[in-house]
Amino acid sequence: MKRKPINTLVIITMAVLVGVAIRDQLKLPASERTWHGQIGNIPYDFRFPTLQRIRERVWNKETSSLFMPHIFGVGWTINFYPLLHPNTQSKEA
Repeated sequence: MKRKPINTLVIITMAVLVGVAIRDQLKLPASERTWHGQIGNIPYDFRFPTLQRIRERVWNKETSSLFMPHIFGVGWTINFYPLLHPNTQSKEA
């Protein structure tokens, strides 16, 4: 099966971002590693997912932001609360 060039580019980009995030964490002393942060403006989180973090990322009533950092990995996930409740004021506003 032949891959499209865009798919190959996405795979390479994601692999580079994961590698850079891991390298940045491994450069820190073990006591200072958090396993979450940002590469430029792109968030990453390699901590084991918890129910609280899942809830914060996919159903967060506290913000009107649609895009939240991934529960695990590099990039963003969708916060469904503002999609389903668009007229609700967030506590940020």
